Amino acid sequence: MKNKITIGIITASDRASKGIYEDLSGPAILEVLNEYIQSDFDHIIKVIPDEEDQIESAMIELVDNLSCCLVITTGGTGPALRDITPEVTEKVCQKMMPGFGELMRQTSLQYVPTAILSRQTAGIRNKALILNLPGKPKSIRECLEAVFPAIPYCIDLIEGPYIEANENYIKVFRPKKK
Repeated sequence: MKNKITIGIITASDRASKGIYEDLSGPAILEVLNEYIQSDFDHIIKVIPDEEDQIESAMIELVDNLSCCLVITTGGTGPALRDITPEVTEKVCQKMMPGFGELMRQTSLQYVPTAILSRQTAGIRNKALILNLPGKPKSIRECLEAVFPAIPYCIDLIEGPYIEANENYIKVFRPKKK
């Protein structure tokens, strides 16, 4: 069904996946999406360790098997040895969308100088946008506020479902039809 909107959320965290601490990042993404998206949508949340094969499998399953038009990851975007989410995103995507990461870093630099250490990116796999966010709920909100205005139109362009935004929270951009 073309109009069905399903969004995948992946938290890449060794400790959260083992239950050492509660995943706050995935729920933080969902909270922002519930504010920003007017359309009805389903969501699937996965909490997995920072393991390449598991991150890759989760991305592929969410897009190819569960028909997510948007997959948002959190965690694994820093310089630590186990931070590999951007590399996996590049591996599974046919097209990279570096402007998303550039804008998120620029936005985050207004708050912390260590934003230059973040390696968020985005890419297209089939008819889905995969977007990497940082791991802290405050940063998630700041980054989504910066990039979300372009997300619904990006999904339009890759023939995904029409996502209507809640203009009380966020204004999205779509070119005016002639």
